[in-house]
Amino acid sequence: MCALMVTCPATGNRWRRCYSGLHVTGTPTATMSDLPLDHVHIEPDAPSDGPAPAVVVLHGRGANEQDLLPVAQSLPDELHIVSLRAPDRLQGGYTWYELDLSGGGLHQSQPDAADFERSRRLVSDSIDAAVDAYEIDADRVGLFGFSQGAITSLSLVLDEPDRCSWVVALHGYLPESHSDRDPDGITDKPVFVAAGAADEIIPVSRTEAAADRFEALEAAVEFSTYDGGHGIGPAEHEAVIEFVERQMT
Repeated sequence: MCALMVTCPATGNRWRRCYSGLHVTGTPTATMSDLPLDHVHIEPDAPSDGPAPAVVVLHGRGANEQDLLPVAQSLPDELHIVSLRAPDRLQGGYTWYELDLSGGGLHQSQPDAADFERSRRLVSDSIDAAVDAYEIDADRVGLFGFSQGAITSLSLVLDEPDRCSWVVALHGYLPESHSDRDPDGITDKPVFVAAGAADEIIPVSRTEAAADRFEALEAAVEFSTYDGGHGIGPAEHEAVIEFVERQMT
């Protein structure tokens, strides 16, 4: 699912998007061949004397690596942006995994186990490769995911808590495969979880259950429900910006 309805065209050679009145610009580099997943990389606008922090962006089902760039480019200037493309084609976009609907339809769906394991491995390997390729500070990498990207992000941090320093997970849930995991390294990790009050794809209850699980693991969880459905509205967008800004201090 696409997170945003972006209507402003590209302007000249500069990447330009508008979202909820916010104009953001940047210069994406070409997709590189040395990461396991196709991607867009945008260098920080703020100068750095050494490796800089990064946000790794995971889009939703049926979208692509450009879908969340309007939000990612509104985050602090010191961040590298590495927006990954899911490995499998789905209609006009891409997907991280097929859905297992055996539990009772879309609202109870789970990731296909084999697809999900492969995608988490590809994301993990792509983070490692991006750290080497783009002079990224490996200790200051955040994950930002929407829908399937949020599900993948929440699961990956339980697989490898040291992989990221913070997580933004919008309109996702924690799959059954990870619901009982209790790894070291989650305590006090900043985790921002958000749901849509009218989300017909991933109900609020599933997203809230993910937040509850991370609270039980003593992560520093911020959970909120926002007006609207399966998409990122202005208030949610601003809350994401504020959360990530706090992680830069």
